[in-house]
Amino acid sequence: MTWTSALRLPLHTNLAPFIRMLAQQGLEHRVTEDKGEQVLWVAGAAQAEYVGELYELFTQGRLAQYQGELNAEQPAHRSQQGFVEQLKRSPITAAVLIACLLVGLITQLGGDLEMVRWFTFNDFKIQGDYVYFVPLEYGLEQGQWWRLFSPMLLHFGFLHLAMNMLWYWEIGRRIEHQQGRVFLILLTLVSALASNLSQFMFSDASLFGGLSGVLYAVLGHCWIYQRIHPQFNYALPKGVVAMMLIWLLLCLSGVVTALGFGQIANAAHVSGLVLGCVSGAVFALLARQRAA
Repeated sequence: MTWTSALRLPLHTNLAPFIRMLAQQGLEHRVTEDKGEQVLWVAGAAQAEYVGELYELFTQGRLAQYQGELNAEQPAHRSQQGFVEQLKRSPITAAVLIACLLVGLITQLGGDLEMVRWFTFNDFKIQGDYVYFVPLEYGLEQGQWWRLFSPMLLHFGFLHLAMNMLWYWEIGRRIEHQQGRVFLILLTLVSALASNLSQFMFSDASLFGGLSGVLYAVLGHCWIYQRIHPQFNYALPKGVVAMMLIWLLLCLSGVVTALGFGQIANAAHVSGLVLGCVSGAVFALLARQRAA
């Protein structure tokens, strides 16, 4: 579903009676705050125009005489979607999460190193207490191109997997609903490639993995897109961006590692965030230009 802005009104405007009327008419809607205004969102441009006309009638006190027309034109009421329906509407987001879950099971969340080595950026061999990494060039020559992307599916521990899956579900499906499945696929793969390459360049051959680089990319995309061209789907809950940026700074400072959470793939996080912010800015500007 593509949400469209129908009304932008000052914060002091009492929308409650009008919102109750929309609910009675079965019109699905949302209200958010943006730049000192309250924004009323509806499903699609056609409904946005319709609701705008309704609001004019409402403010003029002429709505009662149009009641029959409203009842005739109202769209069918949609019940709140359950989890299964949301999965059906977000197949790409669901597919990425299922892939992460399957790889987590196959690798025993990093416990089975023989299986882990098939998903790492560099292949490796274990001899005694030592790990020997195979050069990336050798792996690519052998046709192991999946290694450029597969570390995003690799997680070490239940908490690592659960947190990444939770946030990708929350943000990824917003992008899938707003900009489509193909766009989410491309953003996920490009950010996985960029974050993996960045981490490899920063730490050389090492054992790293996780969806975090992609996660910071989709976060940055939604954040900047919403700042430039506000959309309901990209209106993240208050505090989410601040919390994720604070976490990033804590990781960069070394505090998280010092507390015993292990080594953090900071280069992957930062590069993912930068790529997402750039993509959010570019596509928001394009969308705003088309809407002008």
